[in-house]
Amino acid sequence: MQDKVRIFQIYYRPEQRQYLEPAFEPYNNEGDNSPLLEFNVFRKLMHSELLRGAGLWGALSWKFKEKTGLSGEQLLQIIAAHPGHDVYYCNPFPELEAVYHNLWLQGEPSHPNFLILCRDFFQAAGLDESAFTQLVPSSHFAASNYFVATPAFWQGYIAFISDVIARAERSMSATAKAMIYSAAADRKAMHAGASYMPFIVERLFGVYLSHAQGQYKTHKFTCDQQEAKLNVHLRLLRQMKDVAISSKSLWLATCWANYRNVYMQQLHGADWCKRYLRDITPVQVKF
Repeated sequence: MQDKVRIFQIYYRPEQRQYLEPAFEPYNNEGDNSPLLEFNVFRKLMHSELLRGAGLWGALSWKFKEKTGLSGEQLLQIIAAHPGHDVYYCNPFPELEAVYHNLWLQGEPSHPNFLILCRDFFQAAGLDESAFTQLVPSSHFAASNYFVATPAFWQGYIAFISDVIARAERSMSATAKAMIYSAAADRKAMHAGASYMPFIVERLFGVYLSHAQGQYKTHKFTCDQQEAKLNVHLRLLRQMKDVAISSKSLWLATCWANYRNVYMQQLHGADWCKRYLRDITPVQVKF
């Protein structure tokens, strides 16, 4: 018997309701000013009566279809076609899998001083900083908090993230804490003045999967519309990186990095590469 699936779609303003998927349940988050954004919704839902009887649940943003190209009904069909997993997740930005070692490094060009603050956060929380140099396979990239999971997974995930945040807040300096909760993360005003914290938290999904390795059966589903946008270079780069990881070939990883650097030069230009390429290219790589 198929578990009951409850997928909520979060909106923050009335005009966003028009973008919600009919197959999802609207979740009105107007007036919630928590800097944790979606994670605060997750915590509220976990303790609510809305989840009674749910075998799987999730809470996705109102931009789900825009980012993934998937309708709510298509997501439900994907879950139904792959029963028995503890968590279903995706990466609506597959191009990132091709050109970044991991999502922590990807955050540096998007959010000023992201890596410095993340290292402060990791040190304060007692997390393994090798996450910043790890070469992560495409199968492990997950972004935007787009996942649906069992109550058991959610309980473990929320407890882990809450504990990490609490440890970090206890040990971080007042200056670092103020910066992490500042709107400096959203310099382009693309995320309604969000602080660094939600961008850190969404990347902790992968950290939790590594922490709980072997405990859960996972299924990463593809966003076909986004996959179709990848050019031949991105497809080759992603394949090269994945093979380098699976074979633990430092030579192939170096070839990938060189090819990636040439691609970034063509994509972003010399000034961008001069500013960011060194920061997003670890001297030593962890497989």
